[in-house]
Amino acid sequence: MTSAAAKQRIDQLTDQINHHNDLYYNKSKTEISDFEFDQLLEELTKLEAEFPALRLPDSPTQRVGGTITKEFASVVHQYPMLSLGNTYSPEELTDFDGRVAKGLEGEAYEYFCELKFDGVSISLIYENGLLTKAVTRGDGVRGDDVTTNIKTIRSLPLRIKAKDIPARFEVRGEVFLPKEVFKQLNKEREDIGEETYANARNTASGTVKMQDSAEVAKRKLDCFLYYLLGEDNEVETHSEAINKLERWGFNVSPTYKKCKSIQEVLDYIQTWEKKRHELPLETDGVVIKVNSLEQQELLGFTAKSPRWAIAYKYKAESISTRLNGITYQVGRTGAVTPVAELEPVFLAGTTVKRASLHNANEIARLDLHLGDYVFVEKGGEIIPKVTGVDLAKRNASVKKVIYIDHCPECNATLIRKEGEANHYCPNEKGCPPQIKGKVEHFIQRKAMDIDSLGEQTIRQLFELGLVKTPADLYYLTKDDLLRLDKVKEKSAQNMLDGITASKAQPFENVLFGIGIRYVGKTVAEKLAKHFKTMNNLRQATYEALLEAPEVGEKIAQSVVEYFKDADNLREVDRLVSAGLQFESNQQEPELVSSVLADKSFVISGVFQNYERDQLKDIILAHGGKVSSSVSGKLDYLLAGDNMGPAKREKAAKLGVKIISESEFEALLKG
Repeated sequence: MTSAAAKQRIDQLTDQINHHNDLYYNKSKTEISDFEFDQLLEELTKLEAEFPALRLPDSPTQRVGGTITKEFASVVHQYPMLSLGNTYSPEELTDFDGRVAKGLEGEAYEYFCELKFDGVSISLIYENGLLTKAVTRGDGVRGDDVTTNIKTIRSLPLRIKAKDIPARFEVRGEVFLPKEVFKQLNKEREDIGEETYANARNTASGTVKMQDSAEVAKRKLDCFLYYLLGEDNEVETHSEAINKLERWGFNVSPTYKKCKSIQEVLDYIQTWEKKRHELPLETDGVVIKVNSLEQQELLGFTAKSPRWAIAYKYKAESISTRLNGITYQVGRTGAVTPVAELEPVFLAGTTVKRASLHNANEIARLDLHLGDYVFVEKGGEIIPKVTGVDLAKRNASVKKVIYIDHCPECNATLIRKEGEANHYCPNEKGCPPQIKGKVEHFIQRKAMDIDSLGEQTIRQLFELGLVKTPADLYYLTKDDLLRLDKVKEKSAQNMLDGITASKAQPFENVLFGIGIRYVGKTVAEKLAKHFKTMNNLRQATYEALLEAPEVGEKIAQSVVEYFKDADNLREVDRLVSAGLQFESNQQEPELVSSVLADKSFVISGVFQNYERDQLKDIILAHGGKVSSSVSGKLDYLLAGDNMGPAKREKAAKLGVKIISESEFEALLKG
C-alpha cells in the first residue's frame, strides 16, 4: 500500500471509529457489534505501525493506551486550581449568601448548582481543537502531566470540531471510576487473591498515575466536565459556558440547575441528598457558584478559595447498631474475611445486616467486643463498613473479639504470610469453599464461559462427589447431571453442550480459569502470548517468567510453585486429555518490510512509547527475530529503563550492540 492510500484509509477508519465511540459512550447507542468495532481498530493499529508518520495525535488508537510513562512531568497551571470552602449546614450557606449580597452591593444575582463528584480533578488544555495536555490538580499551582492516561477515557473528545472554538481553551472536570466498574475491579482482585481497594475515589487517583496507559484503559475511567476557562470563550455566565461544553461534545452531568435564590439552592440540595445514590458514581456534596462571570470577578478570591463559590458537603450517614456476631468467609484462594453480623438497620437507602471487617488488624484497631454498639457507614455510599464503637453503650459483660486461628470450614490451622494483612486457610485441596470457588472461577464468563452451569449447580455437583476439580466437569455424563435437583433431560443436555462448547475457549482463558494465584485476566493473556504453549509455561524457570510482560517476582514465584505441585500437573494433563486449548492462537504480525531481515534482538527493560509485546510484534513484522537470552550470535540488545545489569554486562562482554528505543526507531527507518 502506498503512503497516500494508507493516509486515505487511516482517515476513513478514524472517522468511523470516532463516530461509533461517540454513539456508544455519549449517546448510549450502537450500530455495529463489538467484534466489528475491534476489527476496525485492529486495522487502524496495523496501518499506523506500518506508517508511523501518519499516526495522528488524536488517533482512536490512543484510547487503548500502550505508552509507558516512567516519570510524570510537572506543569504549572495557567489558572491556579484553588480549593473551595466547605460547609455542612444550611445556616452557613445562608451566611455565604449574605456575603455574596454584600459583596455585590445590591446587584441582582443567581446561582448555578452542580453535584460535587468524588473523583480526581483534572485540567484539559485544547489547542486548535486538539487535546494537547491533561494535568492533575497537584498543589493547585502545579500538577502532573497525565495526558497519555487521560486519552484512554472514551467519553472524552480528543479533538473538538465545532466552528466557534477559540484557538486555546481549558476545560476542568472530575475523573472518576463508576460504581459498577469499581465493584467488578474489586471482585476480580478478590478472585485472584489480591487485597481489594478501599474506595473508588482513591482507586481512580491511583489509576490516573499508573505508568502503563494500556492498564489505565482497562480500568474504564470516565470524566464529567464542569468548567470552561480561556481568554476568548465569549460567554458571560457559567451556565452559558456549560451549554457550550455540551454543544462541543463534552460529557457534562445533566444534574445541574440554575437557582434564583438561596432557598432554591437549599431545595436543590435536599432533592439530591437521597436521589444521588441512584447515580453511577460517588457524590459527596453540591457546588454552588455565582452564575455571572462578571460578578465572579467582582467578588474575587481569598488566599485559598473563590468568594463566589462554596461546596456544601453531605454528612456521611452513620448509624449505631448492635454487633450480634462475627462470621468468617473463606474465598477461592483461601483468604479468610471477617464479616460483622449486625442488628438490621436502614442506612443510605438500604437495610444493612452485614458489614466487612476486612482483616484481623481492623478488628484490633476497632477493639471490637461481641455485643458492642458499632457505628456503620457506607464507604463511598457503596460498601457498608464499621467505622467505630459507641463506647457509651458498651456493657461490662461484652467479650473481646479474638480472631480465629482455625478455618471455619475445614478446621485447618490458619496461616498469615509476612507482609500480608489476611489470614489464609492452607488446605486448598480439602477445604469445601476453596474447592467450589475454584470451579466457579473456572466457569465464569472471562474464563471458560460455561453459562449453562451456575453456583448452585456447582454446589450440588460437589456435594454429590461428582466434581472436585474443574477437569471433572469434562467427564460428567447425562446420568450424573440428572441426579441434580429439578434437572430434566433438556437441562442436562444444555449443561453438557455448554461444557463441550467451552473447549473452544482460547489458551489465555484456560490459563486464567485454572486459577493460579495472582494470575488475573491480563497476566494470563500476557503469559499465553509470551510462552505460546502450556508446555513452555510449565517448564519456564523463575528467571524466564520475569522476562514476560506484567510479571513481577510475586507472580513468577506463584507460577513456579503451581507447576511444582504434582496434583496441579495431573489436573492440567486431564484438561489436555479433555480437549481444551493449550496453545496460543494469537497470530504473528504480517510481514510489512524486510528492513530488520536476519537481525536478532533481545528486549529488556521498560520503554517510553511501547510495551515489550508491541516491540516484539514490530520486530517480527519487519523481518527480525526475537530471542530470550543474550548470546554471541545476537545482533542487538534493545535496552529500556530498569533493565537488569546481568544482561547488559553479558552483552558488553560478548560484543553485542546495545541500542536504545530511539536508536531502534532509527533502525526501522533504514
